[in-house]
Amino acid sequence: MDRFRDANRAKWDELVQPHLTSGFYSVDALHAGNRRLDPIVDRELGDVAGLSVLHLQCHFGLDTLTLAQRGATVTGLDFSGEAIRAARALAQETGLAATFVEGDLYAAPDLISGSFDLVFVSWGTICWLPDLPSWARVAAHFLKPGGRLYFADCHPMAYVWDEGQGACDPTRGRFQTKYPYFHDPAPIELDDPDDYGSGHKTANTRTYEWAHPVSEIVTAVAAAGLVFEFLHEHPAITWALLPGLVKQDEDLHTWPVGTDPILPLSLSFQARKPA
Repeated sequence: MDRFRDANRAKWDELVQPHLTSGFYSVDALHAGNRRLDPIVDRELGDVAGLSVLHLQCHFGLDTLTLAQRGATVTGLDFSGEAIRAARALAQETGLAATFVEGDLYAAPDLISGSFDLVFVSWGTICWLPDLPSWARVAAHFLKPGGRLYFADCHPMAYVWDEGQGACDPTRGRFQTKYPYFHDPAPIELDDPDDYGSGHKTANTRTYEWAHPVSEIVTAVAAAGLVFEFLHEHPAITWALLPGLVKQDEDLHTWPVGTDPILPLSLSFQARKPA
């Protein structure tokens, strides 16, 4: 398992600098004090002022620091040393108070003390994790009684489509699958230099991901003792997952007019630890 994690970490270490200068991430807006979260999260998350927040798999801390600008007391965790160094530098540049911890998600209870009002997980996270029940237990471990886990990510169904040019033509209802929907302990091995957020071509091309169907996500969270308050499916997502998607606004991509059927592209939920 270490070799899978090490390969993924090498890729994410390399992506930090391109992402810092990419318009996709809007670092300039954070410096200006007016960066927004994406419309899905912004609509569902609510006011975070005065809350203690743990952001798992925080990358270089952009959303973490956006929550800090909104009045939250924030801690971010990521396995990439390059990302955590960049997050600490960004916090210093912006004058925002934040704690950033480098480490493996499954080791988080040994790395971070205390409990939180909100555990925040968003966009491109659990596909990198082989063990979802353990992930859910980590999230539940950090919640205060009455605290909530908020999650937003690509819908598991949307991950199955072939993202190659011409493989899917949504205007004609043609969808070609490429990846599994159901979980397999053996990872999906990818060899791709492309980056969704910057156009950068990476030297570290090999990564490993795991599929997690909706049933597995829901079961893991419920088994960790959390109670669902909502689960939403959305026909939009925060990046151009498939070539056929069109911009709904500056932050979301969706199916073009005439697509039949309209299928889910993202999934979000909130679950609370009983008081």
